[in-house]
Amino acid sequence: MSTKEQKERIELLQGTLDLLILRTPLVGPSHGHAIAKAIEFKSDDVLQVEQGSLYPALHRLIKRRWISVEEGISENNHRAKFDRLTEKGWRQLALETSKWDKLAGAIARILRPTEERQL
Repeated sequence: MSTKEQKERIELLQGTLDLLILRTPLVGPSHGHAIAKAIEFKSDDVLQVEQGSLYPALHRLIKRRWISVEEGISENNHRAKFDRLTEKGWRQLALETSKWDKLAGAIARILRPTEERQL
């Protein structure tokens, strides 16, 4: 990755990683590396999830029972752990998405006020 590409990456706000992880394995069970790569790919490589952040977040979500873990074989024929969203995780995803939408809307109103609201 070039220095320019590194400068264009954006740090995740605290708490958003959980939401992104919950959203990522919706297509089926995924292992940690696949989740990180999916977040990078879906964000056009703007967001990069480091292992030092990803795995503690996964453990936190497992502890909260928002995701469950199944042992299996990866696409490279290696043993892997696969994360799957639980029923509780689906409910939390809906709640977190709603909270994110409210936050993003509030920030957008501040950054792009309408003509009438400008000081």
